[in-house]
Order: sequence, then C-alpha cells, then structure tokens
Amino acid sequence: MLRFPRSAAAFAVLLSVAGCNGSDKAAGPDAVAIPDVQIPELSLATLQEVTKELSSDAYEGRAPGTAGEEKTIAYIIKKYQEAGLKPGNNGKWTQDVPLVEITAKNATPLSFTGGKTPVTAQYAKDYVAFSWRVQPKTEIKDSDVVFVGYGINAPEKGWNDYAGLDVKGKTVVVLVNDPDWQTKEAKGEFNGRAMTYYGRWSYKYEEAARQGAAAVLIVHDTEPAAYGWNVVESSNTGTQYLAESKNGGADQTVANGWIQLPKAKELFASAGQDFDKLRAAAGQKGFKAVPLTGVKASLSFDNEISKKLSHNVIGVLPGAKRPDEYVLYTGHWDHLGRCTPVKGDDICNGAVDNASGIAGLVTLAQAYQKAGAPDRSVVFLAVTAEESGLLGSKYYADNPVFPLAQTVGGVNMDALNAIGPTKDIVVVGRGKSELDAYVAKLAQMDKRVIKDEPTPEKGFYYRSDHFSFAKHGVPMFNFGSGDDLVAGGVEAGKKAAEDYEKNRYHAPGDEYEAITNWDGMLADLRLYYAAGRMLAMTDAWPNWVKGDEFRAARDKSRPAAK
Repeated sequence: MLRFPRSAAAFAVLLSVAGCNGSDKAAGPDAVAIPDVQIPELSLATLQEVTKELSSDAYEGRAPGTAGEEKTIAYIIKKYQEAGLKPGNNGKWTQDVPLVEITAKNATPLSFTGGKTPVTAQYAKDYVAFSWRVQPKTEIKDSDVVFVGYGINAPEKGWNDYAGLDVKGKTVVVLVNDPDWQTKEAKGEFNGRAMTYYGRWSYKYEEAARQGAAAVLIVHDTEPAAYGWNVVESSNTGTQYLAESKNGGADQTVANGWIQLPKAKELFASAGQDFDKLRAAAGQKGFKAVPLTGVKASLSFDNEISKKLSHNVIGVLPGAKRPDEYVLYTGHWDHLGRCTPVKGDDICNGAVDNASGIAGLVTLAQAYQKAGAPDRSVVFLAVTAEESGLLGSKYYADNPVFPLAQTVGGVNMDALNAIGPTKDIVVVGRGKSELDAYVAKLAQMDKRVIKDEPTPEKGFYYRSDHFSFAKHGVPMFNFGSGDDLVAGGVEAGKKAAEDYEKNRYHAPGDEYEAITNWDGMLADLRLYYAAGRMLAMTDAWPNWVKGDEFRAARDKSRPAAK
C-alpha cells in the first residue's frame, strides 16, 4: 500500500493553525508556511539488509560496552559512508559516551524514627532506593522528613511546591504524576489526564536535587503511576546505568527512591498527619509543604561501580544554503544483549526495536543524498543506551556537537511499524508544539486520520530519545502508525501489536525472520522523510505552545523564536 507516490509526492501549503484548545488541536502561529516536498523512492532492500544484519546473532543483542557494540558501530559507519554522509563530530564518526554501571548492595531497611511509633520499610518489598552519585556507599542518617506535595516547581504555571522551603539535607516525600491527573480529559493546569514532564519520576528526582534535598521518596500508587509496584521494584533494583559526569553526580540527591502507599500512610499517621487529606490539599495551587515534625529518616546501601565507554554515531549531510542550522533524525542502536533464555535462545536481537530504526536512518540518508542537500543541514544520529534510560541521547543533548540553539527540530524513530500500513497516525504529545501543523498536513496528504495517544497518562512522550532534546527546548516529532490497519482494521491491528508485545518485545523472539510486513515501515518512513525535509527547507523555527513545560528552554536559547 503506497501512501505517498514513490515517484514524487509534492505539495505546498499555507496552513492556518488553530490554538491548542481548538477542535483539531493543531498548535502553532496564525500561519505556518510549509514548503513543497518531493519524496524519492525509499529502498526496501536497504531497510531489510540493515535490519537483518544488525539483528543477527553475530551482534549478540547490541549491548553497550560489548563486542556487539564494536560490530554495530563499525557497520553503521560503513553504511553512513556508503550513503554519502560526512563524519558528524569534527571529522569523527563517533561521540564518546562514558557510562557508569552502579549496583546497590547490602541495602538496610528504611527506618523512620521520632514519630508516635517507629516505622520500618523493607528493601524491595516496601521501598526501593538507588543513587545517582558515583560513590562506594550511600547513607542517609536521621534526616528530617518533609511532604512537598507533587514536588513541582513550574514558574510558567505559578506553581511551586518548594516555595519558602529549605530542604537542604532533608528527605522529601512527593506524590507521583501531576496535581490534576484525575481529570478525565486532557486539559487543565497540568493537562489533566495527559501526564506532563512534571509528573514523571525523573523530574521529581531532578527538582529535589536542584532544591538541595538529601533524598526523595515518591509515593507509589498504581493508578497515577500507571504501573504496579512490580515494575518499580524490577526497574530500580539491580544494575543501574548513568551517563558519567565530571562531578560524579555530586549535584544529585544522595538517594532517590519509591515507597509503597500503605507504608507512606503508616509514616504519616506516625507523624500525626492524615495522608489522604494532605494528598487532596496538594492538588490545589498554593499548597504549602508540611514537615513531618520530629520524624527522622535513615537508610544505607553499598554501591558496586564499574565504568564503560560507549558511542553515539553521527553522520551529517551539510545544508546547501544554511549549513549552520540543523534538523535531526535520531534512533537508538542498542538493545538488551544477552537476556533470559526462551527455548534455549538467550540473545535479544532487537530486530524491530530498534534495528529497524537504524535501518530507517540509513534508508533516509540514501534518500536525502539522492534528492540533494536541502537548505539546512541534516544530522543522522544513532544513539547508545536508550534501553538504559535514554543515556546516549541525553549525553548528546547535554554535550551537543551541533548547538541546540541552532537545531530546528527533528524526528525520532524508535521501532518502525511492522504490522502493516494503517489508516491512522497516532501523535504522542499532540498539542505541545507547532510541529502539529506539519503532522496535520502530512496526514491530509497521506489520507490518514490523526488520533491522540490512547493512554496519555502513561507519559510516553517522556520515555524515548526525543525527550532528551525536548528538555533542552528542541521540538521533536513523535508520531507513527496507529492500530487501524488498511487490511483488517482496528481489531487486526491491536491483535498484531499485542502479539508483538507479548511474544517478541524485549525478548529473543524479536528477530528478523519474525517481520512479515515491510509496507508499514516504508509508509511511515515516507512520512518521516517528508517531516524532516519540510523542516530542512523552511526558515521557520517551530516553538512549543505557550505554557508548555519546554517553552522556557526554547525561548532562552532562541529569543527570536518567541
């Protein structure tokens, strides 16, 4: 099923865009000029060849810091060279990404003393904790405890749970998600049901560190967290990965963690406080933090530390007119390496996730070379350690080769559509930025229907590599095929997606031979080509909508884009 004609899909539009509260939810200025785009034929042979090679057993699952990485990096460089790209890091193809493996050992119970009765939480069962500080031992001893509501400091919303509060050396207890998470619709102070970055656990840790807290504990509640305690436990025990920093994480909290809801209620009762009443109060603007007077927190664990060097791979096609302005295509090359065996197979090959995305990068690079350089430079960035917490993209965004103030935006590709062409496009983070205008036109020209993500409360916008750039103010496309298959409809699409998730996702079954449909990948790649090419041919600088959590970063880096 060819959505865009392979020979040429040319279109031009001057699109009037409604505000983010409009019925079509397209966000942007009053008028966005979107240039003509012609889409060259995309090579199915290249897409299949690269996917097959990178997901073969010879690459051992492409784990960072292994022999599988060495083969992966060499292969991507070879394909970039063949596609006619230039080395993207000052004459080099790679960017070093120093990683740290840190594993908590010998964790003590988390104890709270000084209240009406002592409260003890057992490691893994009642609480989990880890450290982003690279040090052999982590210890919190007799730390004052303060409840700071949702732990949010959002100046653009006039919301600051830390207002007038000194938490240096203290343990802060915070709630997961946003204050208005129970709102059924995706609108409100914090976008209601659709989680913002302020609701993510990573933000809670980062803000607590900025405030100088010694430790932060997020209260786990399954509904607002969108996953059970089993996910919290499995994700936060065992080996954790960090991007190595110059100060060894000295600016981070001593300990980050989660605590089970029943144990949190026990803690608050011991301090003479009603947890449910305080939780309700925390959802209102102007909430004031509440010290758990007299209560002291203590915990400790050892850290087993090792260091590895991984790499991002960067190729660039210099722009013809404005080479110092950049459009990004990103995808992660890593997967899980060797994993829990299934029928004797212990290699997680990651064919769809994300050998297909890297194959997409190479295929698009070929197409760009064939079409000729656009006005702006196009960067093809294959990042490491996505599966370990977006570490490769975070490292690049924190240490950009091409200035982010000169980076227009980009497209992230994380597992291409292997279930077949669909009638719909699902946009994750719809209504956040002026990129909505481009997606609206793509959908119109491709005769697809735009749909919102079905589970915005899960915060998927903050869980793939585009997020690393969004945090720095760079708008990134995050869209792809939905479940409404051209051949079979929604029921067949959901069945195919569920089959992949159950039988192959993050498992040895995600192999090249399991991919039976390539038409959906090609259909989406045509959209991704068009989206990036439009950005590379315009002189516009898309911004976030007013009030979005990433708007301030963009306005700071590009004042003229306000």
